[in-house]
Amino acid sequence: MSLTKRIIPCLDVKDGKVVKGIKFVDLKDVGYPPDLAELYEKQGADEIVYLDISASVEGRHTLLDIVQETAKRLFVPLTVGGGIREKDDVRKALNAGADKVSMNTVAVQRPDLITECAQDFGSQCVVVAIDGKRKGGSWTVYTHGGRNDAGLDVVQWARKVEEMGAGEILLTSMDADGTKDGYDIPMTKAVADAVGIPVIASGGCGSAQHILEVLKQTNAEAALAASIFHYKESTVRHVKDYLRENGVEVR
Repeated sequence: MSLTKRIIPCLDVKDGKVVKGIKFVDLKDVGYPPDLAELYEKQGADEIVYLDISASVEGRHTLLDIVQETAKRLFVPLTVGGGIREKDDVRKALNAGADKVSMNTVAVQRPDLITECAQDFGSQCVVVAIDGKRKGGSWTVYTHGGRNDAGLDVVQWARKVEEMGAGEILLTSMDADGTKDGYDIPMTKAVADAVGIPVIASGGCGSAQHILEVLKQTNAEAALAASIFHYKESTVRHVKDYLRENGVEVR
């Protein structure tokens, strides 16, 4: 496990624009992906995650021209997700400049694809995104941009994707997403304790303090945030300074 924690701004992209919503709905347009990616890198972002959030629902592929333009402007790793349906989609995203590819819906539908991609492109390129929602005393996996209950337990699914060859898990709490009330600490802790690969905490960040909490109270290796950066409530640099002051090692 890496000792230094990563801060990762997330660009949720719909129709070529970065959008932000609450609990996966009520989307508002906040800017153009390459511009925001470049800005966040200048602020000290360790990576950028680019998710084409309507691709799976609309049954189409990721907008690779925008991925290409974003990748051209970046020196930090770029993870691309949304609309990944087969190995060739992963290859195309990597060829367009992505360093890693995130898969969510297709990983649930065809877990073998995780293994195929890990073997062909390397585990470090394969990120499995898990959207989880509390159900009773545990959490359930959702697919298709949070629309469909996959009937899988989040922690068990996380263990399975690690076994299948995933190099990283991007874990989003649908209950917390966009609320700015803080990350889902219990779910993040449960998943990060259950697997040996890095877990990126996502969903609910409203302040630098929330990032500090999730990185101190769980074994997550990275924190993903969107609203606080898009609405200029904080900068990556401020978050990193705050974490350092509070004893969290960052890059």
